[in-house]
Amino acid sequence: MKTSLKFLPLIATLLLAGCGSKEEAEAEAEQAPTPGEIVASQPVPHGPEIKSVEITNPLKQDWVAAGKTTYDGKCMPCHKLDTTKLVGPGWKDVTKRRTPVWILNMICNTDMMLSTDAEAQKQLELCLVRMPNQNVTVEDARKVLEFMRSNDGEK
Repeated sequence: MKTSLKFLPLIATLLLAGCGSKEEAEAEAEQAPTPGEIVASQPVPHGPEIKSVEITNPLKQDWVAAGKTTYDGKCMPCHKLDTTKLVGPGWKDVTKRRTPVWILNMICNTDMMLSTDAEAQKQLELCLVRMPNQNVTVEDARKVLEFMRSNDGEK
């Protein structure tokens, strides 16, 4: 018992030394980002809500090809071209079930859609995984839509 008491001052000194001073804590707090700085450093949403989409007839084949390239690189890991649910829903007939505006907003403004759109919220309940921000521009998303229309049999 006497042996363990000998080390008590040493242990107390080490504990106090590890805590740091009040001044150090205040200096660290001053250097920490403010809540506003934290919010400002977060990724910016894709952009403003898409309110209209011009549909081409016939399909623009160069857009279909570009949309397929985007699908292959960013969408294919989660979406099949048939009705099979992978991580996200299958794309077969999506252009017959959803409007072009809805599709583009889901691609480009996922967070907005999941917070305001009942159908998007139902998809989230079914899939259990939020669609990540893939940094797809509105122009590229429009080409993905053209590819989706082609996949659904439009000419």
